Amino acid sequence: MTLLKKVLLLFASGGAGTLGRFGLLLALRRLPAGRFTWPTIIVNFLGCFLVGLVVELAAERWQWDAHTSSIILIGFFGAFTTFSAVILEALRLGQSGDWLWAAGYIVVQNVLGLGGIIGGVNLGRVLA
Repeated sequence: MTLLKKVLLLFASGGAGTLGRFGLLLALRRLPAGRFTWPTIIVNFLGCFLVGLVVELAAERWQWDAHTSSIILIGFFGAFTTFSAVILEALRLGQSGDWLWAAGYIVVQNVLGLGGIIGGVNLGRVLA
């Protein structure tokens, strides 16, 4: 695969991930507001779960090459589950004086992210 082709595929895959994140956030915007931004938590958990699932299935069932895996994982999921949004939201909580909530928010994101990856890998093993 040429570098130009890979860059174009990453661009398209990243665009799809961005649109997927945007669409899901729009669909979840009706969730009750609170200190935590639940739509971002849900998107990141779902993204982590799907990354685990795709990684396991790509390796065991689909036998993707390294190029295809990087296009999907870096492109699509890199755009879909941007954790910089989590850190920015935690910073805003902290700047408003809610440092304990900010720390809790980071813990919740990471625990659910790890749980999502483990769940996705385990489901991938069952489906592989």
